[in-house]
Parts: sequence; C-alpha cells; structure tokens
Amino acid sequence: MNWRQRYRLRLRRKYWLLRALRKSRQLKPLANRTKNIRSGDIIVMTTLRNERIRLPYFLKYYRDMGVRHFLIVDNDSSDGSDTYLLKQEDVSLWQTQHSYRASAYGVDWLNWLARRYAHGHWTLTVDVDEFLVYPYCDTRPLKALTDWLSGAGIRSMSAMLLDMYPKSAVEEAHYEEGQNPFEVAPWFDSANYVMERNPELGNLWIQGGPRARVFFMDNPYAAPALNKTPLVYWNRRYVYVSSTHALLPRSLNITYDRSGGEQICGMLLHTKFLNTFVTKIHEELDRKEHYKDSQEYQAYAEKDVSRTYLWTEASEEYVNWRQLETLGLMSKGNWA
Repeated sequence: MNWRQRYRLRLRRKYWLLRALRKSRQLKPLANRTKNIRSGDIIVMTTLRNERIRLPYFLKYYRDMGVRHFLIVDNDSSDGSDTYLLKQEDVSLWQTQHSYRASAYGVDWLNWLARRYAHGHWTLTVDVDEFLVYPYCDTRPLKALTDWLSGAGIRSMSAMLLDMYPKSAVEEAHYEEGQNPFEVAPWFDSANYVMERNPELGNLWIQGGPRARVFFMDNPYAAPALNKTPLVYWNRRYVYVSSTHALLPRSLNITYDRSGGEQICGMLLHTKFLNTFVTKIHEELDRKEHYKDSQEYQAYAEKDVSRTYLWTEASEEYVNWRQLETLGLMSKGNWA
C-alpha cells in the first residue's frame, strides 16, 4: 500500500470519527452506569429495537462468559426493551428515535460510545441474536482468551457469522423468553461458503450459508456478508466503517494468517430464524431502515420465510466449538 492509499484511509478514519461526534447528539442517556466499569472489564456493545423477548438469554449468555458491562443503544423500541434494560445494573442505556440507516446502521452511535467509554478495554460488538463461540469456550472464560490475545500482541479477532435454523418451518420454531435459542434452532450449513479479500481494507469478504442458498440462490453475490471482527482491544482512534465487517486502522482487519497457517478465530452463532422473525420482517419492510432499502428483508418476504424450511439432509446439528474446528469453520491457532 503506497502513501496515497494510507493517507486516504487516514482521512476516512477521521471522517468516521467526526460522524460519531455529530451523531452522539442523537443519543439520550437513560442510565449511564459507566462509572462502574473497572480496569480489565470486558464490554459488550449493541444497538437494538424491539428485542425484549431475547434480552434475558442474551445478557445471561455474555455474563456467564465473563462480560462485566453492556453499552446499549435502544432505537425507539415499543415493546418494553428499555424498561427491562433500565433494571439491569450492568447495563448503560442510551435511547434515540433518529434514523438507523442515517447513522450508518448504528455504526455512528456505537463508534461514539466506544470512543467515550471503551478505550483500553476488550470490546465485543454484537447484535442481540449473535452468540460468540471461541476455542475452549466450554472451559475458559472470555478473559482467558483476551489475556492470551493481548500477550500475543493481537488487537482484534474475527468471527464468521454462522446462521442457525430449525428443522421445521421458521414460523413453527417457537421461542420463549429466556430460552436457549439453540434448543429451537440448532442446525447450520457446514459448507457452501465463498470468500475474497477486500484489497482496500484487507478484510475477508465471506458469503454463503442458508441465506445465500435459499433466499439469494439466483444472485448469491447479493447475499449478506458473514465476515465480522467483533472482538477488539479498543482504542479511541479506532472506528467501524461497515457494521462490524471492517474497521480502521486497516491493520485491525488482518485477522488471518497470510503465510499459509491458521490464526485464531471464533464464530458468531446467528439465531435470526425463530418464529419471532416473521413479525420483524413486516416491521422492517415498512421502516426501510436497513441496507439498500431493506433488500434482504424483501428477499425474505418474496420467499415467504415463515413457511420456509432451511434444513436439508446435509445440515449439521450444533454440538460444540470442537465440531466447528473439525469442520474447518474456526481455528484455535496457536492457543493451547
């Protein structure tokens, strides 16, 4: 990369930092408990809208993993999500009624909160339907992983999004508040993934899985991106520039071994395909606040996702992280 390209990316990073500063004025603090964050605490950040039914398990999952504080933006929920979160002592909550799309799909809001409160902390940025799995997660807390990453001089870790789905039609995958979603949707595609390297930002662009197979079969390159870099040792100079798909500085996106070996990575188990998703499709089509005028949600509606069966004879039932490693979907790298 020549000096012109480096200079252009430096200007781009400053632009995103300025955007975050401007959009910070859209955030109304409902419960700022960040004074309780201690040195070494791991932080989770998320933006949500009408996810009340998912919140108890989401918070429990990451608390059990060792997360000590949550920075959450509520984007005008009407289902009581804000009321529930206000009662959680480890949650700092902001609310906004402004456009999700105009904030770069929540990126501006989270970039500001990360700059203000996450500097010097390992920070995990996820949606409320995403659950991190990493090597040895069944026996080692998340802090064991972040301590090892710090010791190895690694500042960011990638985790491919793995879409989970039920064996039944989506509308029959009934989910109850507080339930483990993998009891309802334990299946995934073990293959059918393609990737290419983004020459500008250096990240791997990954697509495939059941969404490409079923909803974008006529145009798989329009399928949602599955590459994410959610776990970062945050510095106030950092910014996400495309959801959690890419960051600046560019070096944070180089989360893979370019010498032919393997570098440690995790997986984000994505539990979108529950019966609750059917209602959300209609809501998001009306709002048109998602990428490309909610193109993804239009594809779900056209295929009538509620009656869709994503399961096939080739589907794998999730067991544990070792299964994902054996399938070549994730790696423990040099962490032993």
